[in-house]
Amino acid sequence: TNKTPLTKETLDALPKLKFIGVLATGYNVVDYKHARSKGIPVTNIPEYGTNSVAQFVFALLLELCHRAGHHREAVRAGRWSGQTDFCFWDYPLIELYGLTLGIAGFGRIGRRVGEIGAALGMKIIAHDTFQGTPPAFPFEWVGIEDLLKRSDVVSLNCPLFPENTGIINRKTLGMMKKSAFLINASRGGLVVDADLAEALNTGVIAGAGLDVVGFSEPPAKDNPLLSAKNCIVTPHIAWAALEARKRLMGTAAENL
Repeated sequence: TNKTPLTKETLDALPKLKFIGVLATGYNVVDYKHARSKGIPVTNIPEYGTNSVAQFVFALLLELCHRAGHHREAVRAGRWSGQTDFCFWDYPLIELYGLTLGIAGFGRIGRRVGEIGAALGMKIIAHDTFQGTPPAFPFEWVGIEDLLKRSDVVSLNCPLFPENTGIINRKTLGMMKKSAFLINASRGGLVVDADLAEALNTGVIAGAGLDVVGFSEPPAKDNPLLSAKNCIVTPHIAWAALEARKRLMGTAAENL
């Protein structure tokens, strides 16, 4: 199952239920504590999308840095052919080398994001409630407010829990640099959509790349992020590379 809430009431209404296999990393839709009390194992699939999601974080970030899609369409529209100079661009072009990448959620995906960022010459700072064994690449543990204040790029790579729901809001966005980018390829509920849209439209931060929005997807047509300034929204596809989906199904069978 995936995306189907399995509450205490639902579990109590299923006397023959012996196993719950969640086809995703997150298992917040299951009352797993109640399932445990009834002797029902709950499994998830935490590693299938690590490389796919981390790669997509940089697809969003590099698009914000270079606007390759926009400039491709400009070329197709004849704007390059009509130039007197040998090149043109109409968005700021940004080099990531030497910039600070702040990663909120330094688990499997967050560490892969950090590894890629470090390979690009970025300085890595990270925040997580569980630190564990440090990775091989250079990085620094910081508090969440310090991360928001220091980062040129903030990447959200944490699960959604009650304590971090809406952690990116008007107050915390105000802590970020005006030149900063926010990337969210994790959970939409980490961000207050209206607050982020306002921050983008008023120049509180420079841009955002989002693969998830809100608490329900697809988003409502009037979701303010869909028309916000310098905001790239993709339809929740970071996890969906063919290779990742093959791993997902293989692991689901192994779990069972």
